[in-house]
Amino acid sequence: MNECRITFGMIVLNGEPFTRYNLRALYSFAHQIIVVEGACSAAKNIATKDGHSRDTTRETLRRFKAEEDPDNKLVIVTAEDEGHQDGFWPGEKHEMSQAYAKRATGNYLWQVDSDEFYRPEDMRAIIDMLSSNPEIKEVSFRVVTFFGGLKYIVDSYYLQRGAQDFHRLFAWGENFRYATHRPPTVVDAQGRNLREINAISAEQMAKKGMFMYHYEQLFPKQVTDKCSYYAKVEWSESFRKLENWAQNSYLALNRPYRVHMVCEHVSWLERFKCNHNPVVEQMVEDVRKGEFPGIELRPTDDIERLLSSPLYALTTTVLRLMIPANRALPKVRARIANVVKRTPLRPLIDAIRKGSNQKST
Repeated sequence: MNECRITFGMIVLNGEPFTRYNLRALYSFAHQIIVVEGACSAAKNIATKDGHSRDTTRETLRRFKAEEDPDNKLVIVTAEDEGHQDGFWPGEKHEMSQAYAKRATGNYLWQVDSDEFYRPEDMRAIIDMLSSNPEIKEVSFRVVTFFGGLKYIVDSYYLQRGAQDFHRLFAWGENFRYATHRPPTVVDAQGRNLREINAISAEQMAKKGMFMYHYEQLFPKQVTDKCSYYAKVEWSESFRKLENWAQNSYLALNRPYRVHMVCEHVSWLERFKCNHNPVVEQMVEDVRKGEFPGIELRPTDDIERLLSSPLYALTTTVLRLMIPANRALPKVRARIANVVKRTPLRPLIDAIRKGSNQKST
């Protein structure tokens, strides 16, 4: 049997109320937990002037280290520890991921967002799988995204086209390197991408009933903070309208077919009837009891009305039936474009376009 020592790597900024619950969820499975706290430049508007969380995330990490870390598993890293004295991380999370990777002492590296959880029975099964199959080099997971409450999830054509699959768990060893954050990529000592050696796909894990549960659209404050951040990143023009999306598609269901944060794609809500990690249920209950000032639950009356509507049920059924065709659409478009490029009809098409443009002028 292979000894499975997992280093969990987490990036966090304004992680409340998730931080302590996620650490508790991971602790018994962890050889090491490395949390990289702070903001990159695009997140300046939701960070303190010295690059840290505006909420109590740092205090929570320190308290957990002092009170709930008997085995000394938790390592806290900030930009100052890497020589960035202004407190801000350079780049856009790439350096933050490398900061936890280079401190990893386990033989597996498992990347986890602060609002991302796994069921404990699944984590035990994954550890058993790795222990009995040391040749596995990478494991991906299919995401389940929650919206406004623990009973509701989002699906979308964006997710169904491949964005629902996340690379998360990697073998780790001497001279291994965390290469990129988007997508998460680890290479071995020979420079080989672990996904190309011996990987377990997200589809394979989904068939086993094991998923990544992502609560990124659970709390209104969390959603508005994320939208404010992503609206200012330089690597995606499509996120520029996210603050408007938060007001019209999340806080209010004025656009019930644009409920996923990547809002240029059709999306819809569904009910979720399976179990959560118990620490997530405890977190929601603690928020309900007012233990986190400034963080509230989203009202769900409008979600219930929407999901009780026969018309919405009919349209979402049709949307789900169209998923196979929608998955194929980008490939069909690419093939058509490739045929057009290779065919001698291309000059004729260009001439027709040119003539049409001349007439229009």
